[in-house]
Amino acid sequence: MFGGSSNINTIAKGYMKYKEILTYIDRDYVDTVNTEELIDYSIEKMLERLDPHTVYIPAKDLQMARSQLEGDFDGIGVEFNIFKDTVYVVAPITGGPSETVGIRAGDKIVEVDGKPMVGKEVDNAMVFSKLRGPKGSKVKLGIARGMSKEVQQYTVTRNKIPSYSIDAVYMMDNKTGYIKVNRFAANTYEEFKKAMKTLKDQGMVQLMLDLRGNPGGYMDRATNMADELLAGNKLIVYTDGKENRYDSKVNAYMNGLFEKGPVIVLIDEGSASASEIVAGALQDNDRALIVGRRSFGKGLVQAPIPLEDGSELRLTISRYYTPSGRSIQKPYTHDESDEGYSMDVMKRYEHGEFFHADSIKFNDSLKYQTTKGRTVYGGGGIMPDYFVALDTSFNSKYLTALASANVIREYAFKYYTNHKATFEKQKFADYNASFTVSEPMLKEVVNMATAAGVKYNEAEFNRSKDFIRTQIKALIARSVWKSGNSGMNNEYYQVMAATDEIYQQANKLFDKAADIEKGKVAIK
Repeated sequence: MFGGSSNINTIAKGYMKYKEILTYIDRDYVDTVNTEELIDYSIEKMLERLDPHTVYIPAKDLQMARSQLEGDFDGIGVEFNIFKDTVYVVAPITGGPSETVGIRAGDKIVEVDGKPMVGKEVDNAMVFSKLRGPKGSKVKLGIARGMSKEVQQYTVTRNKIPSYSIDAVYMMDNKTGYIKVNRFAANTYEEFKKAMKTLKDQGMVQLMLDLRGNPGGYMDRATNMADELLAGNKLIVYTDGKENRYDSKVNAYMNGLFEKGPVIVLIDEGSASASEIVAGALQDNDRALIVGRRSFGKGLVQAPIPLEDGSELRLTISRYYTPSGRSIQKPYTHDESDEGYSMDVMKRYEHGEFFHADSIKFNDSLKYQTTKGRTVYGGGGIMPDYFVALDTSFNSKYLTALASANVIREYAFKYYTNHKATFEKQKFADYNASFTVSEPMLKEVVNMATAAGVKYNEAEFNRSKDFIRTQIKALIARSVWKSGNSGMNNEYYQVMAATDEIYQQANKLFDKAADIEKGKVAIK
């Protein structure tokens, strides 16, 4: 228990002290206490003195914590969101058990096995625990549809559900491929290789890799992805820990699928960890142009350590560094509650970093060089080569209220249902080129919102009108085509690209990406 440390006596004394206090509490404290909860709480508070990413996960929460990185799982096959204490079906997974019995996008799951599924206690953990289960087991769902108060009953037989980590793969034009990766999970690398082959077969000669909002995941999936884009044996990432066994270097070694040709990587403040490994490796090796906003800044590596009671400790064992030597971990303190760390992204927004690149001040002591001599900085996230400000021009309180009431999704699905036969005769390319959300359609949205209790504001509606139009069109496209059984939402993202400022700006920069690869220019 106490091996491998120079502080063996201190640890042993601390262990005995903790055991002694816990024994007194359990035996003599005036009120009955839940000893297990006390132990979990004390562990959590102890870990707060380390770093923001070392965590203890109780056994009851471990399944949900692991689920985001699993390849497949057993369940009912729906993508869901929670709005106002209610579970909404965003979309049933194509070919899955929920779609088979007739559950639709926009449905509300209000009962599970006869018990209510609404209220403040509804969270992701509860939904997972109720809807997932062994393959072949049955669950009875109470579904409220549209504005109707009637609850319809559906019995769903759980099955193996594939979990996808790539949201979209398509050709932007006759030479440009696009891949959006939402996390680095068990199947990500295999999905990426398949996506690359698909795009190359369609004539791709330049690639846009979208890692925005990607929180990371398995490091080896990230390094393998970077290896597919790097020639030779270039360094991808290295780690440095307190003990040599946690030190490592990862170099490219494979004949990659796309070692030549312009590459643009999109990042933002939601891109973290494994996403930053990929972006940092491609930037430091002058292989890609990085476009967007500064990434999150998580450069700490955790090892999952299973504990005897089924719980898990995720312990930070090393820091990772990009090829130029940058640690991109943003600063943190060892306070019990480091609010500055957790609120960092909000603080970036408040002091204007999302809107002006020159608001970011780098320390000259954290200056590094790429392989071809470009200057890059450490100290907190990957700074893009080309900054694109956050577009807030369409935001309004009215738009937020529409989203909170799920009005836009419900309207889009209702419109799709009423015009399904017409849409299914079309090809997506024709729909995308010609379909427009009309003024009468927008009036119907306003009326639906008013009926749902959303107060109309003309000025705010006009500010958000174009975005509302685009989102309705994108949601209709998603319902009609769904990209087959791949788990992707190509059509949704292709429509939404019209309002995506980073995407639009990046698409104009492939000449600069080509120059970086050839070492011709220094982007500032």
